[in-house]
Amino acid sequence: MAEIYRDGELWLYGYVGDAYWDEGFTASEVLAALALHGREQDITVHVNSGGGNAYDGIAIYNALSAHKGKVRVEIDAIAASAASVLAMGGDHIVMRPGSLMMIHDPSGITIGTAEDHEKQRVALNKLADQGASIYAERSGGDPGEIREKMKEELWLTADEAVEQGFADEAEGAKAKPVSAFDYRLYQHAPQQLQKLAAKKNWRLPDADEEAAKSAAKRPKQEIAMTDKERADQLAAENATLKAQMKTADDAVKADRERRAEIMALEETKGREKLAERLATLTMSIEDVKATLADAPTADAAPKTDAEMHQERRLNGEGLGGRGTKPGATMRVDIVADMKRRHGVK
Repeated sequence: MAEIYRDGELWLYGYVGDAYWDEGFTASEVLAALALHGREQDITVHVNSGGGNAYDGIAIYNALSAHKGKVRVEIDAIAASAASVLAMGGDHIVMRPGSLMMIHDPSGITIGTAEDHEKQRVALNKLADQGASIYAERSGGDPGEIREKMKEELWLTADEAVEQGFADEAEGAKAKPVSAFDYRLYQHAPQQLQKLAAKKNWRLPDADEEAAKSAAKRPKQEIAMTDKERADQLAAENATLKAQMKTADDAVKADRERRAEIMALEETKGREKLAERLATLTMSIEDVKATLADAPTADAAPKTDAEMHQERRLNGEGLGGRGTKPGATMRVDIVADMKRRHGVK
């Protein structure tokens, strides 16, 4: 959490959906950070990512879109592939001069029969169409035309991203160095990015620090992974992804159910705005009920001077100099008051 949420801002640097090169973030981490920040609060989201898992990218896009406060997305250096999808969830998207944005069709690896490959093809096309719809909603373009651009792999400078509607503003601040990513995986990545990836040895299979350390100890010639081993590895990666997505979905569902429960409380009636604020805090339902019960309703009329005076009298305030605690003096005063009311001396 501390790595992506600092000083009240989100820092989405590195690989989308995992951690490589000591950088990365997942959908569940973003959801947790937004919950900690507060659903009603405005937030700035810094993006510097070469991409990653498409499903995590879409989940984060939905989380930013659903955030009730205003979301300002700043592309500090690069937002490519899944990172460009999640950036579309901002209310205002800012590109720094020298920054880049890239949209393209998602890709994947399939091992199996022709039927397995066909299922993957159908799934990838659906995923790409969903991405095109997200880009179209932001830019105001036609989803079909944008899908064609995605197939070609479209790289945009800051000014081009603003011109084509994928961003709202090109800011004057200088872009930061791009986040680590194997940009050689893309078909039309700028030469400087491909050279930088080669120079820095940004390769996904042994990207993390521990793998990089162990790589130095391996023999130069390694036995290639068999099809079964690769299939097992992919199955494990898919299981991890599904678990992450379930965690994110569960967090969103729990938040919605908690809010619905609070808004349905009897104590919420007439105190809806306060209930909305309390729903963003980590209070128990019982504490929320108690807080709402103690608060006046929005339509509660202010007490008259006579009502306030009577309340003070019943609380024993100012009776015989005895302070606020009711006692014998208060009871005597009440009896005297009743006699006066009925004309008894």
